[in-house]
Amino acid sequence: MRVLTAAQADDLRQALMLAERRSGLRFGVFLGRPVGGRRHFAERLHAALGDDATNGVVVLVDLEGRALEIVTGESARPRLSDGACRLTAMSMATAFSVGDLVGGLLYGIAALGEQATARR
Repeated sequence: MRVLTAAQADDLRQALMLAERRSGLRFGVFLGRPVGGRRHFAERLHAALGDDATNGVVVLVDLEGRALEIVTGESARPRLSDGACRLTAMSMATAFSVGDLVGGLLYGIAALGEQATARR
């Protein structure tokens, strides 16, 4: 099942690159069904960033389970507080709830990148 069109995937890649360039952090997005617990799976994806994990931010969107997880690395965490991530997740979830997956993702990545840049 294809979740994003090619144009939407390109827009998402551009948003990720812009957030990375502005903030200096490494961003990743996973759309799909997690294997095992959502949080645990998101943490494993984050760890898979290897050397980039300390500066990494992973956004997991469980489409089937209608849930979202944001995991931040050790160096990223002071720049992206739990509160900032929670507010961003709520805004993303609102967009998702009205069927705007791409808009929610683009907003969320931009907001996280902006928050991290402001606290640089």
